[in-house]
Amino acid sequence: MAGRITNFFRELVLPFSIILTILGLFILIIGITGIWATDFPEETLNLTDDILEWSPYFLIIGFIILGTGIWYLYSYLKNRKFILDELETNKRSELLKKHAELKNTVKHMPSKYQRMLKAKEEELKIR
Repeated sequence: MAGRITNFFRELVLPFSIILTILGLFILIIGITGIWATDFPEETLNLTDDILEWSPYFLIIGFIILGTGIWYLYSYLKNRKFILDELETNKRSELLKKHAELKNTVKHMPSKYQRMLKAKEEELKIR
């Protein structure tokens, strides 16, 4: 069961990180406006005073969610760039230098990149 959940999030890491970033930004904005501009959320967003009392907590939660979303997005894009740069080569020796690191990185990425590495290994006859 845990493997299915992990595989599900591994396949959808890009949309998940984008959604987390947007959600974190929205919660952060609610927290900021609730603390510093108390009239704005009441008038524009029709939020009650009960919700505005939670603004400091929204601010903290927004920072955490925004940071998590940005971190996932950054790590995905960095790993994707590394994989695509390394798979671009046509020299067996160059691929063998980074093969262990490449295999470890691909393990944590969507299955598309695992298939790309497997095809490149077969092309260059690497075990």
